Amino acid sequence: MSPLRGLLLSVATTCLLSVVAFGAEPAKPKVALSNSDCVKCHTAPPADIEAKGGAHKTNVTCQDCHVGHPPAVKKNVIPQCSMCHSDKPHYKLANCQRCHNNPHTPKDIKLANNITDECLSCHSQQIVKLKQVPSKHTKLACSFCHNVHGKIPACTQCHKPHSADMGAADCKRCHQAHMPTAVTYASDTTNKMCASCHKQAFDHLASSDAKHKTVTCVTCHKEKHKMVPTCQSCHGAPHPAGMLAKFTKCGDCHSTAHKLNHWDSAKKAPASAAPAAKSAPKKK
Repeated sequence: MSPLRGLLLSVATTCLLSVVAFGAEPAKPKVALSNSDCVKCHTAPPADIEAKGGAHKTNVTCQDCHVGHPPAVKKNVIPQCSMCHSDKPHYKLANCQRCHNNPHTPKDIKLANNITDECLSCHSQQIVKLKQVPSKHTKLACSFCHNVHGKIPACTQCHKPHSADMGAADCKRCHQAHMPTAVTYASDTTNKMCASCHKQAFDHLASSDAKHKTVTCVTCHKEKHKMVPTCQSCHGAPHPAGMLAKFTKCGDCHSTAHKLNHWDSAKKAPASAAPAAKSAPKKK
């Protein structure tokens, strides 16, 4: 063997032994991306998250949702909400983006038209009230009144107040929005509030000289609308039994509670008409 050939063989053997001993060239480690890398290309989502990201800003990074980037990853680049949100009935609804249009601003909710079922997955007590006391409100979609999430509309947005001096806040003193016909009121409700609907009764009391004039409507008509008390609930049996047996209704003597002991003068009977003239006998 020539000296040159021996030298080449020795070098080749040394290289081969080096590869066997130390292995092939190590693979380059994967570079971990950070939010600062994403913003280099994707400017709008980070800006949205910074402004209105909520928990998407404070609890997760871009990589927690976007598990990879093309071309290395081709599937699930745009994540499903159910990857993280799955432990409540609301999260089982289909088409999250119907209301949560931008996942980077999840609490900036834009309600679509005629939404009810989606709302009830969180707001369950409202439908109980709507069905318990059916009204025209029962037939409306939630989004008809609540067209912006979290908005509590004023009743006067749809309904005219009972009187010109009533404001939107006064409606809630008697009416609950989800059961509006079940009218209830507090013990400090003034007669003027009642007068907006019951004007005749209010006017009768105002012109009365009886003690009833000083009593508030809610003292007699307690707590529930259209509750009509008996006179005995306050006055007991003020007359002898014989008189009460003969006159069974208090109103027979005292008129109405709002117009106590006040009687309208009897209307004059119309003048009797003159007797009709006898018709002349027919000629034969």
